[in-house]
Amino acid sequence: MLENIVRQMKGQERDNAVAALFKWLENGASEAEIAFQPGRVLMHDTTSTPALVDIAAMRDALAEAGVDPSLLNPVLPVDVSVDHSLAVEAYARDDASTLNLQHEMRRNAERYRFLRWASKALRGVHIHPPGTGIMHTINLEQLATVVTTEIRDDENGHSLWAVPDTLIGTDSHTPMINGIGVLGWGVGGLEAQTVMFGMPTMLRIPDVVGVRLTGKLRAPSMSTDLALTVTQRLRETGVTGDFVEFFGPGVSGLTAGDRAVVANMAPEYGATTGYFAVDEQTLTYLRTTGRSEDHIALVNAYTRRMGLWFDPEAEPRYSKVVEIDLDQIGMHVAGPTRPQDRLNYSEVAGALEKLGFVPDAVSQGLPVHPVAIAAITSCTNTSDPRLLIAAGLVARKARVFGLKPAHWVKTSLAPGSPAAASYLARSGLLADLDAVGFGIVGFGCTTCIGNSGPLTEPIKAMIRESSGKPVAMLSGNRNFPGRVHPDLDLGFIMSPPLVVAFALAGDGARDLSKEPIQTSPDGKPVYLEDIWPSPEEIDASLHAAGTPADYKNDFDAAARNPMWHALEAPDTPLFPWDEHSNYLQRPPFASASEGSLLGDYHAYPLLILGDDVTTDHISPASAIPSDSLVADYLVNRGDDRGDLNVFASRRGNWQVMLRAAFHNRTVVNHLKTGIPVAHTLHVPSGATLPIWEAAQRYRDEGISVVLVAGERYGTGSSRDWAAKGLRLLGIRAVLAGSFERIHRSNLIGMGILPVQLPAAAFSGAKKLEAGDRIHVLAEAPALKPRMPIAIRLLRRDGKVDLLEAVAAVETLLEAELLRRGGVMPSILHNTIEASSKKPVQ
Repeated sequence: MLENIVRQMKGQERDNAVAALFKWLENGASEAEIAFQPGRVLMHDTTSTPALVDIAAMRDALAEAGVDPSLLNPVLPVDVSVDHSLAVEAYARDDASTLNLQHEMRRNAERYRFLRWASKALRGVHIHPPGTGIMHTINLEQLATVVTTEIRDDENGHSLWAVPDTLIGTDSHTPMINGIGVLGWGVGGLEAQTVMFGMPTMLRIPDVVGVRLTGKLRAPSMSTDLALTVTQRLRETGVTGDFVEFFGPGVSGLTAGDRAVVANMAPEYGATTGYFAVDEQTLTYLRTTGRSEDHIALVNAYTRRMGLWFDPEAEPRYSKVVEIDLDQIGMHVAGPTRPQDRLNYSEVAGALEKLGFVPDAVSQGLPVHPVAIAAITSCTNTSDPRLLIAAGLVARKARVFGLKPAHWVKTSLAPGSPAAASYLARSGLLADLDAVGFGIVGFGCTTCIGNSGPLTEPIKAMIRESSGKPVAMLSGNRNFPGRVHPDLDLGFIMSPPLVVAFALAGDGARDLSKEPIQTSPDGKPVYLEDIWPSPEEIDASLHAAGTPADYKNDFDAAARNPMWHALEAPDTPLFPWDEHSNYLQRPPFASASEGSLLGDYHAYPLLILGDDVTTDHISPASAIPSDSLVADYLVNRGDDRGDLNVFASRRGNWQVMLRAAFHNRTVVNHLKTGIPVAHTLHVPSGATLPIWEAAQRYRDEGISVVLVAGERYGTGSSRDWAAKGLRLLGIRAVLAGSFERIHRSNLIGMGILPVQLPAAAFSGAKKLEAGDRIHVLAEAPALKPRMPIAIRLLRRDGKVDLLEAVAAVETLLEAELLRRGGVMPSILHNTIEASSKKPVQ
C-alpha cells in the first residue's frame, strides 16, 4: 500500500497519506483515507455485461448531450473472462463438455455479441472466450505477473520501472490472487467503473488482522480443510472490511496452491484480503505454470530488494492476531446453509438429523437425505492441481472396487483451467474420474454459481412428493439455500476427493468416518480409508502429470473457440439497442439527470428482512423458474418457457432484473409472511402485490420507501444488481444491523444510503409492524462519513420511537457519490466537464 501511494500520488496528498500509514503503525488503527490505484481490472461475463451495458448507455447520454461518446474509455487494462454462463446440462458422458459449450453459445449468443462489440468499441477491454477457464484461475495461471513493468516519466526522462502487480476484480473471490503475493480484492461493478475511468479506490486505512500459522498440515487433511477452518475462525473473530495477512512459520510449508485456496475464501470470512507474501513457493508456482526464468528472476530480485519477501520468523505488528495450528486441522465440511459453519466430516449426518425434517410421503428407494448433486466445481478448489489429483486417486481406487454413484446423483467436474484435462489425462486419472461419473463437463463456474442444470428425475419426484430433503455436495465456496440449485436448500462444502466419496455413498446422512461408502459387487464393504490417497501417492501422480507448457498451450487452444470467433458484432462507437431484445436494454439509471436520494423524508418499509440476507436473495443468479412472474414476462415477449436461461444472463435487461428482485423462495418478508415469492404488502391499500408493482404504486403516490434488514446484509457475491434493483424499486435507504463490504459499496454506487442500526434495533417489542413509518433525516449538504443519523419510528398507534443510527459511509468520496446520485451520474458529469475544457484541435 505504501509503495502504491508513493508512486501514484503527488505533493501534499502523498505526504499526508504516507504520514497516515506511519501513524497507523504507531497506533494500530486509523480513520484516515488513502487512495489506491490498481494496475488493472478483472471482470467476468455476468458482472461485466451490466457494467458494459452501463457504459454503452452512458455513451448514449454523452452523445445526446453533444459530447463525443468515444471520450468515455477505460484508462486501465480490463480483462473479462466468460466463465459464469456455463451450465451442467449434460454430464457423465464423453461429449458432455462439447454439448454444454454448444448450449452456452446458443443461449447467450446475443449477449456475447455485445461483449465482442465492447472489446472493439472500448480501448483496453480484452475478452477471454468461453472455455478458457474461470477468471481467478486465469488470473493465477495467465495474467498475474507478481511484479510488472511500466514506463514512467522521471528525472531520466522515460524510464522502465518495476512495480508490484495490483488489481481490483468485480468478483468477491478476487483475493485468490493474494495466494501468490499479488495485492487485489473484489469490488462491485460500480466501483470498478470509477477505477476504469481514472478515479482511485478511496478507502479508510483498514485494520490488518494477522493470522499466525504454526505447524504443518497432516494427512488426510487438505487445503480445503484449512480454508474452512480459517473461515470459521475469522467469522467468529469479526474481520468484515479488514485486510487479513498470513504470517508465521507454518506459512512456508503451504504451497502456492494451498495458499490460493485459503485466500479465495476471503469474502466467506468477511475480509477484503487474505494475503500471503512472496517467497520460494511463489517462484515455484510461477515456474510450474510456465513463466519465463527471466521473469522469475525479476520477481525474486525485486521483492527481496523492496523488502516484500516473506520472512517466516518475522512478527509484524497487526491490529489483532489470530493463532491457527496446522497440526490440528482435521477433515472438514461446511454447512448445511453457510460456509462459516464448519463441521468435522463425521458430523454431516448429525447436522442433517438436527434439522428434524419429517417427510410427507415414503420415498421410493432413496434415503431421506439423498445426494442430489456432487460437483467438483469452483475456482476455490479446482485451481490447485493437488486437489484434483487427489479426487482422481479416490476415483481410481473406487473404480478398482467396482463402485459407481447411485442413479439419483448428478455428478460433474468443471475445472478452472483447461490445463487440468492435460495433467489428469497424462497421469491416467481422467479415465478413472470418467468411470465414476466425474468426466469433465466444461471449464467454468457451473454449479458453484448456480448453473447446475436440471436435477435427476428421482430427485425431482422426491421434491414434488416431499418424501425427502435432498443435499448438494460441492467443492465450491457458498452453500446458501437455493444458491446451488433453486430447489435445494441444503449443501455442504468440502474438498474434491470428499465430493467423490459422498457421490459414491449417495446418502448425505451417511457417517463416512465409520460406515461403509458402499458394498462392492463382490460383497465387500468399502470404507473411506480404503480409497483415500496418501500424500506420497498424490506427489507421485503430480510428478507424472505436470508439464509447464500445458498452461499456455491449453489456454491458447481454448481461446481459439471457433463458435466465439464466428459471432458477428457491431463496429460502432454507440451500441445499436434493439427494443425487442430480452437480454439487452438501455437502463434508465445511466443518466446525468439521476438525482440524489438523500433528504428529509418519511417512508414505508418496502420489505422487512432478517439476518444473513445474501445477494443471492436480493438478486438471484440461478435458473429462472418456468412458473414465475419473470417467466411470464419473458414468454409474453416471445421467449420459450422451457429454455429461459438463468437470471445472471439477463443482467443486461433492467426490465427483467427489476422483476427478479428478491425472487428467492427462501426470502422471509416480515412485513407480511405467507405471501408468494417476490411479493410484498402495499401498506396504504392493504394489497399484496409483486414487489416491483408495489414499488411503482408508492412512486405514483409520491411516497418514499426504504428497506429494513438485520445483520450481515448483502453477504455473498459482488453483485451490482443487488443494488441496481433497489434503485429501480425507489428505495432511498437501507437500514440494517450490519453490511457486507462490497454490497455496502454497491448501494452507495447507486446513490442509496446505507444506515447501520444499533444492535437489536427491531427485536422483541420494538419490532416493526405493517403501518409503521420511518422518518429519515439525511440531507445532502450535511452528509459526512460515519455521521450519526437520527431515525424516528412513527408507529401506527401514534407513538414515536427514536434510534441513533450511523451512516455506513466510509470516505469523503462515498459521501460525494451519494450527493451526486451515484457512480454513473458522477462519471457523466466528470466526462462532460472534461470535454468542455478540452482544447479545440
